[in-house]
Amino acid sequence: MPLRADLNSADLREIRQSALGAADPLGIAAELAGAVDDGRLADQEDAGYALTLAAEIAESRSKLDAALRYVERALEAYAKRDDGQVGAARALHARILFRTGREDEALAELEALRPSLTEYPDAAAFVSAALAVGRRDQLAEQWLTEAVRSALAGRAEPASADDAGVLFFLLQQRHRVRHVLGLPHDTHDNLADRLETRLAGAATTSTAAPASDLVFWPQTEFDLLIKQWPALSQTYGETWDEHRAHLERELVRLTGTGRADLAVLPGTVEGLTRSAGTDGDPADPKTRAAYAAQLAAAPGKTTWPPERNASCWCGSGNKYKKCCLPRSRS
Repeated sequence: MPLRADLNSADLREIRQSALGAADPLGIAAELAGAVDDGRLADQEDAGYALTLAAEIAESRSKLDAALRYVERALEAYAKRDDGQVGAARALHARILFRTGREDEALAELEALRPSLTEYPDAAAFVSAALAVGRRDQLAEQWLTEAVRSALAGRAEPASADDAGVLFFLLQQRHRVRHVLGLPHDTHDNLADRLETRLAGAATTSTAAPASDLVFWPQTEFDLLIKQWPALSQTYGETWDEHRAHLERELVRLTGTGRADLAVLPGTVEGLTRSAGTDGDPADPKTRAAYAAQLAAAPGKTTWPPERNASCWCGSGNKYKKCCLPRSRS
């Protein structure tokens, strides 16, 4: 089915959440590229994001030639921008280059991204993920270690994940890479453990909602989440409707306490699993709190609340006033 005209950023985020579970994801990728070509985006600044999404879909179906075309067009669309979103597209470019046997080009692309490791929270994840595709985990460990040392230079040990900022995500990702390599704990791994423990403790004791309470699982992700970890139905709800109702009520409650600029944090099972690493439990509250903090610091959040007549934040396609808004009263 053709995508509608005037696609906005929220529409693209919804497509990102649902495309891989669609009947024809490659058709959606082609439609996204067509929307860019035909000027069917509400904001042409979203062209790079739309084409990156098309590339991710094509890569997931091993259509590497198409993925490469889309991502190279995305980088052209981003032009002179230099932010985390562009960095993620460049890392995707490197990942596809690795998969097509162009290793030298992939490494050159990632080498240029090294400064972003200490600038953007999600850079550690997308750079090391690309290096993993190229079987360069040892190089990822080296780069992450150097970035951690640079971020720690001349500063005291952070007292919390918030105080650590980007360093928190560097430490987490380095810790996971070192585990994959079978390396023993060192002082930086111990710091990563301490910060994650403090984050989990803060989420448990805080009177405000922990970030993990604002993670939203789109329907396909929710079904997969509960199938893999049935105990999480006690946290997120036994059905997707129950999950949406819980989240809507919590957002309304937070608004009543004076909280502003609220957003839901769309999660994926793949992202939670990656956040847990090979030695963690995705169902553990500490792991989920750390993943929620990562989502909160990264782009892709869904602003809440939408206008009453706008599409609902849950991605159902229905108007907010007829979808999740009434759930806060149930």
